Amino acid sequence: MTEVRWGILGAAKFAREQMAPAIHAARRSRLAVLATSDPAKAAPFQAMDGALRVVDSYEAVLADPNVDAVYIPLPNSLHVEWTRRALEAGKHVLCEKPIAMRANEIDGLIALRDQTGLVAAEAYMIVHHPQWQQVRDWIKGGAIGELRRVNATFTYDNSSDPGNIRNAVETGGGSLPDIGVYTLGCTRYVTGQEPEAVLFADIRRESGVEVRAEAMIQFDGFTLTSLTSMRMLRYQSVTFQGTDGVVEVPVPFNPLGYGDAEVRLMRKSGPVEVCRYPGVNQYVRQVEAFGAAVRGEAEYPCPLEFSQGTQALIDMIWAAER
Repeated sequence: MTEVRWGILGAAKFAREQMAPAIHAARRSRLAVLATSDPAKAAPFQAMDGALRVVDSYEAVLADPNVDAVYIPLPNSLHVEWTRRALEAGKHVLCEKPIAMRANEIDGLIALRDQTGLVAAEAYMIVHHPQWQQVRDWIKGGAIGELRRVNATFTYDNSSDPGNIRNAVETGGGSLPDIGVYTLGCTRYVTGQEPEAVLFADIRRESGVEVRAEAMIQFDGFTLTSLTSMRMLRYQSVTFQGTDGVVEVPVPFNPLGYGDAEVRLMRKSGPVEVCRYPGVNQYVRQVEAFGAAVRGEAEYPCPLEFSQGTQALIDMIWAAER
């Protein structure tokens, strides 16, 4: 396979602004088909590539023999269904996070992935960014001694947009499904550890939708404090504090959009070590890593099992609320 030919299910804003441009920019990758019945929504995608074909149904993308892989940016509540249907149609699948609303829903996707031999993964882009690979190397290499505490915050305010799918129960809304995967998943990625217990969970809701979640989670030897909110000032930060040093990630999740990617290592003595990553696009790297997995050139670095582990932790927080 010389290139991966992609189809996108739906003309979502995120697909338009991030993933379609990433597919165009990625090596050995091409956006071939977009499914939308709205010509106005299709126009920005066609402006990127005049050869892009537009069809009016998701089924048409899945039936297209000239599509190798499908990207799914649909509302959260539809992710499992359309991931399953795409795999059954013989397509590789990259689905937006969260790929499921409960951890046990991923069991069937793992089984179907293994049965078909296709690549199926959640679009968890941060693991493809070198800043997170550097943080993991520092923590696992003992640069800050014994890790004792992680503090992870990711907030924004969409209160002025009540029609947003993140503000609706029926579409799988809430801050934990939307951005909790980052505050929780980044800790699991860096440490390689799984949580032991949720010590505390404070969940705030509006019209049944979780709009703010703060939790303290016990891991082996350290605690994680996670704060996510859709009703606070736009802000993100992650800090790893150990017995001998601290690692700061000032722009952990949205570099290029929120700020410049850099990580800082502070120790008891010596200067602060800073690594900067100007211009790195984690979405392009994600598409290229997926393509390499499809072609059998490399293992995909974020398998469904990892995504299931993060969702299991979200499930633990829901349970602690009750």
